[in-house]
Amino acid sequence: MMEAIKKKMQMLKLDKENVLDRAEQAEAEQKQAEERSKQLEDELATMQKKLKGTEDELDKYSEALKDAQEKLELAEKKAADVGICPATKMLQGSLIIGEQ
Repeated sequence: MMEAIKKKMQMLKLDKENVLDRAEQAEAEQKQAEERSKQLEDELATMQKKLKGTEDELDKYSEALKDAQEKLELAEKKAADVGICPATKMLQGSLIIGEQ
């Protein structure tokens, strides 16, 4: 009977050691996962900051493009209002004179 109790105690001790080993391994894996998560969060924050900068730059260039397009439209309108530019009128005048 004592022998059976000793064997049972040894098995329980061995089970306890195995459970403690698995617990230590799980804690180490959890720590690694937390460190990786922190690293990924840092990378995400960096990428979000970079994206914000790119979006701001896009807004700046879009506004500059809009301004340039408005200026071009205004210049085209002025050119249409003036009609043919003076240099072209001179060329046309000399062609007409040459034809006569």
